[in-house]
Amino acid sequence: MQGFQITFFTRLDQKHGNQMLSEWLMLTARELGIQGATIFAASEGFGRDKKIHAGHFFELGDQPQEIVVTASEEQTAKLFSLLKTEKIDISYIKTPVEFGTTGE
Repeated sequence: MQGFQITFFTRLDQKHGNQMLSEWLMLTARELGIQGATIFAASEGFGRDKKIHAGHFFELGDQPQEIVVTASEEQTAKLFSLLKTEKIDISYIKTPVEFGTTGE
């Protein structure tokens, strides 16, 4: 199947409503029929603000996170439309990919 791998970049402390943004993205992807999403915790990084973000013992909320999903073109369009509707400001990388499963 042809589609996109989308990697979103956020932090543990970023919220959408009362929910962690990373969790909201993962659950939203599932609701849209996307077959999988993975949340990765990073030890350190920087973003648009050029500030170093890191998950330290006293500041775990600043820990960078990546949410990776692989979706069809139609699912990707629905996801980005919803992000716009929900006014979510998030950095991402969208790469064309072939994806599927092996076996039966």
